[in-house]
Amino acid sequence: MPKYFDFKVSGYYLYYTSHCIIEAMHVHASDKKLTEAGSAKLFVKGNGDTEVMARGILTDRDIHIIREFIKDNYKDMYIRWAKMSPNGFYKG
Repeated sequence: MPKYFDFKVSGYYLYYTSHCIIEAMHVHASDKKLTEAGSAKLFVKGNGDTEVMARGILTDRDIHIIREFIKDNYKDMYIRWAKMSPNGFYKG
């Protein structure tokens, strides 16, 4: 599964899967197993804001940190996403 970065954010890897690219841009946040069970799923809008679709096991603090990280880095993340998916940002 492609990771957006090789490091963890608030203890979680941020990634997407080849099965997910049929949807709008989003980010899974998961532990080292990179499984969807227990992972969070955040859809990314064109301005870097996110909508949390699944919290998984993440705490409110983890979600907040990850949302802020995505807001600061969504353009770089989108470059990686666009290499695999023709679908753009989440429109709501």
